[in-house]
Amino acid sequence: MTDLMSQVVATDRGTVRGSDEGPVFAFRGIPYAASPVGALRLAAPQNHPGWSEVREAVGAGPAAPQGPSRLERIMGHRKPYWSEDDSLTLNVWTPRSALEDKSPRPVLVWFHGGGFTSGSGGWDWYDGARLAETGNVVVVTANYRLGPLGYLQLPQIGADNLGVRDQGAVLRWVRDNVAAFGGDPHAVTVGGQSAGAYSALYLALDPATSSMVDRLLLQSGPWGLAPQDPEQAAEAAEEYLKLLGVEGSADPGAALRSLPVEQLLSAYAELGARLARPGNAAPPMYPVLGGAGFPSSWQQALSDGRLQGKDLLIGTARNEMTAFFAFDSRVQSLTQQGALDLLAERLGSDAPAVYRRYATKLPHGTPAEVFTALHTDALFRNDALRIADHHAANGNGTYVYQFDYRPAGDPDHLGATHCVDLPFLFMTFDSYPDSPMLGEPGDGQRALGLDFATAVAAFVATGAASDWPAYTPGADAGIRHFG
Repeated sequence: MTDLMSQVVATDRGTVRGSDEGPVFAFRGIPYAASPVGALRLAAPQNHPGWSEVREAVGAGPAAPQGPSRLERIMGHRKPYWSEDDSLTLNVWTPRSALEDKSPRPVLVWFHGGGFTSGSGGWDWYDGARLAETGNVVVVTANYRLGPLGYLQLPQIGADNLGVRDQGAVLRWVRDNVAAFGGDPHAVTVGGQSAGAYSALYLALDPATSSMVDRLLLQSGPWGLAPQDPEQAAEAAEEYLKLLGVEGSADPGAALRSLPVEQLLSAYAELGARLARPGNAAPPMYPVLGGAGFPSSWQQALSDGRLQGKDLLIGTARNEMTAFFAFDSRVQSLTQQGALDLLAERLGSDAPAVYRRYATKLPHGTPAEVFTALHTDALFRNDALRIADHHAANGNGTYVYQFDYRPAGDPDHLGATHCVDLPFLFMTFDSYPDSPMLGEPGDGQRALGLDFATAVAAFVATGAASDWPAYTPGADAGIRHFG
C-alpha cells in the first residue's frame, strides 16, 4: 500500500508514516538493515526482521557510533546522538508534485563524508527537502558504519569493508523500495562528498553494485588516497587489538563483540593519534583493496571500462586542504626545509622540483601555504581531472565544477575549503550557525546555493547539468566555477 497523501508507504519490511513538509513528504529513520548489535556487530549487514504496526518515520535514526569530527573547527561543532542499535537507517524526501502526475522521479542516493570515521545522513546539514523540491527529484541519505565498526579488517570474523557493504545494502533497498516513494529505480544517481564520494565511485565500479548506479555525483573525493593495502590494514587491526587487550584471543570476534562500544571508539582514537603524521590526512582505517566492494583500484577499473555508460558530475573546492592544515600547528610552523623533508617521504628525489613549481605559483606564499596547495592537488584535484578526462575521452557525459566560495573576511585563511559546498547543495545554511567555512550567509550565498543545487538536480534528472556545457578532456574552459 502506498498513500503518499497520508504519508503512509509500505516497504518490503513494513509500513512507514512520514511527515508532510509542504512541497515535499519526508520519511526519516527507515531501517534498511538489522541493527548491528550483539552477534551482528562486525558482521555483514543482514535483512531487518521487519515490523507489523505502522512505523513512525518522522525523525532521523541515531548516527553510527563515532568520536568527534576532526573538521569541527571548519564546519562547526555538533554533538552527535549515536547508537549501535537502529543505526542502519536512511531518509527519503519526495516531491509533493510527484502525486499530481504519478510519474516516477529520478533519485539521488547521497552518502555523507567524514573520513570514514564520523558523520550521519540524518543530520540537518544534509536535509534533502530543499534539494528535492528544487530539482523535482527524490533524495535519499543514509547512515553506514564508521571507524572500527565499519572498517576494521578482520575477514576471519566477518569484518570486511563493512561500511562499504552497508552502502551496498542501501542501494538494494532503493532498488526494491524507492518506487513506492515516487522514485524511479532505473534512474538512480549515486553521490556523496569526500569519503562519501570515494564510496560512490567504488559502488559504481564494483560488479556487485554497478548495475544499480546510473549516474555519479562526486564531490571532493580524496582520489589520491589509494585504498588501504591489505598488509597495512592487517597491521592496523593487530595494533588495535593490542590497544583493546584482546590480541592473541582464540575468538577475537567474540571478544570484540563483548566490549562496550565506547571502549572500541576510545582505542580507535588512540590508534589514530599514534599513526598521525604531519601532512597525512588518512584515517587509521578505511576501505581495503581486495576486500568487499573494492576488487581493484579505481584506476584499473576505469581502464577496464567499468564506468562506461554512466554520466558523471565531479568537482572539487579550490582550497580543499586548508580544512586539514589551517589549524595544524605542525603544518603552519613548517620551514621550507621541513616541508621538503615531509614531501621527500612521498615524492623522494622529486620533492624539491615539485615544491619549487608550487612556490612559483605562490610567490608570496609561506611554506605552509605552498605545502597546502600542493596537497590539495595531490589528494583531490589532479585525480578528479584524470577521472573526468578518461571518462569524457571515452564518449561519456561528463561535467566538472570547481567551488570557489570563501567566507567574507576569511579570518582563518581557509579560502574555499573542503566541505564548503555542502550548505549550498542542500541549501541548509541555517544549520551551520558557527561555521568558519561559511561565515554569515546572506542573499548572495542563498542565490549561489540555488544555482548550484539547480545544476546538480538537473544532472540527476537528465544527465546534463542545466545550461552547463559538457566537459572536454584537458579543457579548463569546460570547468564551471561556483562562487
